[in-house]
Amino acid sequence: MWISDQLVIDEAEIEEKFIRASGPGGQHVNTTESAVQLRFNLAANTRLTPEQKSRLKRLAGSRMTALGELVIRAETHRSRERNRQEARDRLRSLIERCLIAPKPRKKSRPSLAAVKRTKQAKAHQSAKKAGRKRPAAED
Repeated sequence: MWISDQLVIDEAEIEEKFIRASGPGGQHVNTTESAVQLRFNLAANTRLTPEQKSRLKRLAGSRMTALGELVIRAETHRSRERNRQEARDRLRSLIERCLIAPKPRKKSRPSLAAVKRTKQAKAHQSAKKAGRKRPAAED
């Protein structure tokens, strides 16, 4: 399966199984296996780096099995071929998303002027509320 110019996934790592769908199809749905369960063996994959694999595991969430397989189920269409294509498209988009490394966060701090404005606003609010107190009782 072609993902990008630099990455091609071996078809041997992808297993497709056709199962009965619970979606549209009327009485036809009870007799045909039009849903697709696509399994991608991430543990056996050698083309993705360990960082990309960990990102893919995080993106997959509950679709990842304990054995390191990514399971995608597609059953929205009545046609077996359209469900198969949808499952492959979903796998392709997940892998494309894991190839993009997140940008490192740059620490930022407020400007000196912003800090001064905050302190002035706090002092103003404090003075306003202090003015609402009862005067202290003189002995």
